[in-house]
Amino acid sequence: MMNVYHVARRELKAGFRNPWAYSFMALFSVFSLSLLLINSQNVVQGYSGATGTMLSLILYLLPLMTLFLGSFSLTAEKEEGSWQLLSTYPLGTLSFLAGKYVGLASVLLAIVAFGYGVMGVAGALFGKGFERNTYMLFFAFSVGLVLLFLAVALIVGSLAKNRWQALTIAVAIWFFAVIGWPTLLIAALGLLPYLWAKPALLILTMCNPAELVRLFVVVKLGGGSILGPEYYRWIQWIDEPGGTLLFLAVCAVWVGLAMLGSYFIWERGRTRG
Repeated sequence: MMNVYHVARRELKAGFRNPWAYSFMALFSVFSLSLLLINSQNVVQGYSGATGTMLSLILYLLPLMTLFLGSFSLTAEKEEGSWQLLSTYPLGTLSFLAGKYVGLASVLLAIVAFGYGVMGVAGALFGKGFERNTYMLFFAFSVGLVLLFLAVALIVGSLAKNRWQALTIAVAIWFFAVIGWPTLLIAALGLLPYLWAKPALLILTMCNPAELVRLFVVVKLGGGSILGPEYYRWIQWIDEPGGTLLFLAVCAVWVGLAMLGSYFIWERGRTRG
């Protein structure tokens, strides 16, 4: 546990010295104010066309930002030789990756919190802020995207040998998970027999962190009816009293499996030198 703490503390210091972090903080702050401007033109409460647009905008930015910062942090350890030095200490791979995850998550969540803080203060000053429940769900949506895509970023950083490889893999994952997902989903389900469609939809949705978090927030905002009959059971379990806890458990399992995947990839590279 102490090893995890020391790695996380080291990553936290490095993260706030990284100019990329401040660039993304400025970008996300401007982005948050843009969302506030959209809201001021048509005050948002619950799910609406404006809410859906804002969720999509967040979905475009945050996963890409998280994939970049997370994967670049791991590949930098390889390129700069820091990992070779750290591996001479009694530091396990799992402790190293867990510390990286905690440290990077702290940096990214600080960026998100700052952006939403700017949005909240500006909204309070001008009297055009979001309705409280909507504001909290937007924040939860952003946090969920960061935590899940950071786990994916660890896998990317473990696979890539340098920043260019990490950049290529990260952009490809972002494109397929966010931009190309509807087309890929329709194409994949169209190839399957009808009876297999719903189980396949469940599995494929669970494999895409962006879609998993988006569905949860849309249903919580009251927009479950737009999802269609295929998602009826999703709406049921999310709306149940224990739906939020179940969703958090699914996210925890998702992060845990991604962490184990990163561990095995990193260990394989470590044993091969």
